[in-house]
Amino acid sequence: MTDTTIWLSLCAEAEFPEDGKLAKQLGGWSVLVVRGEDGFSAVNDRCTHQAALLSPGRVRRGAIMCPLHGARFEVKTGRCIGGAYADLRRFEVRISEGTIEVAVPDTPPGPNERPVAT
Repeated sequence: MTDTTIWLSLCAEAEFPEDGKLAKQLGGWSVLVVRGEDGFSAVNDRCTHQAALLSPGRVRRGAIMCPLHGARFEVKTGRCIGGAYADLRRFEVRISEGTIEVAVPDTPPGPNERPVAT
């Protein structure tokens, strides 16, 4: 069985933060959207190492670093590039009438896809 997705509004493109990243709950999912040189990318805001939120981490050269233990993930692909951890779940992103939208599964995340409470 595959997930079906729903498109949900993140924010107006003109209101996207200057620092190039925005984390938000969409459809029960913790979503991290990063603006890169080639547009917007979205991933599950949860490190696959120890389930920490990635959004407080630094973004450099298209990769987000987990603030807990330093695991690094390429935001565009979700691929782990610093550590031997599972890749991140990616979400599609589009711009519709000036609004950034993200496609998330229409079912809430399971325990293995939710960040730990901080």
